[in-house]
This record gives sequence, structure tokens and C-alpha cells, in this order.
Amino acid sequence: MNGIAAAERAKIHARRAQREDAAAIARIYNQGIEDRVATFEIDPRTEKDVLGWFDEGRTLVVVEVEGRVRAYAAAFSYRTRACYAGVREFSVYVAREDRGCGFGRTALEGLIAAARARGDWKLLSRLFPENAASRKLLASLGFREVGAYRRHAKLDGEWRDVVIAEKLIDVPDDDPADGKRGGSR
Repeated sequence: MNGIAAAERAKIHARRAQREDAAAIARIYNQGIEDRVATFEIDPRTEKDVLGWFDEGRTLVVVEVEGRVRAYAAAFSYRTRACYAGVREFSVYVAREDRGCGFGRTALEGLIAAARARGDWKLLSRLFPENAASRKLLASLGFREVGAYRRHAKLDGEWRDVVIAEKLIDVPDDDPADGKRGGSR
């Protein structure tokens, strides 16, 4: 795990992000923007931009190991209508040098717990179909792919499709209504 000892791996956990984490979050997000595999965004974000996320009420968690933020997950309002208050759109980003080490899973598990504690009932996201690592992670945590948007938006002048994934988080993980076994609510 990129030089992290087994004893340290056992201590890996997500925590609520703090304003002091904004620069690290911006750095990780900007890597995702540069890599063009996880977002339609093309303009880099600054620490000040990320500080605004706290003011917007986004749910933010980070995974910090050996004093460095390695990954983060964020949930934000899906729509402004009151009926969607417990539906949150989310994203997960891992520092380029730390991908494949389990930090994304830890961040997303922390985000699910934080969103549940907030009273949210569903998390959803849109992913590029070729983002196999993220799709595998979501499936392993009980998210289900509910469809795809064709030609959703352009990135670098080319149309891109997205896959929509969701998870009901207000039900136990073994409840058929969570989407693992095709149940619905």
C-alpha cells in the first residue's frame, strides 16, 4: 500500500473533513479533473472554492493517513425541491499516488455513515462507463446501476455517456430494498 505498514493500514478510517483540509481536497480533486476519468469539470479548484463547499452544507469526509489526506468523499444537494431533501449526489476522489489502496472505499463508507446520521435516505452518482474501478467499488458497497444517460455532456469537445448508480442508505445493508437483490421501495 504505497509504503504504508500493516499496522498503519489497520488504523485507516474516515473522519469529517475540516476547513483545514480544503487545500488537500482541492489538490486531489484537481488530479481527478486533469485525469479526465471522473468529472466533466475542466477548471481547477482552489482552496477557497473548497471552503465554499463547507458553507454550502456539503457532507465531506476525508481519509487521512500519516498526516496526509489521501482521499475524500462529498455529498451535496441533489435538487432544491423539499421532496428531495434526503437524496444526495456524491463523489469520491483519491490522490493519484494512492489509488487502488482502499482509501476510496474507506472514504465512501465514511460518507454513507455521515449521510445516514444526517437523515439522508439515498446517495446517487453519475460515472463514466469506462471508470471500471469506481463502478466496481460502488457495486461492492451495494450500489446498483439504474441506467445510463447517453450523450450527457461534452468533455474536451466529445460527447460522453454516464452510468447512474444509487444506494438506499436508510435501510439495513441486508434489506432487499437496498437494491442488492433487485428490491424497490
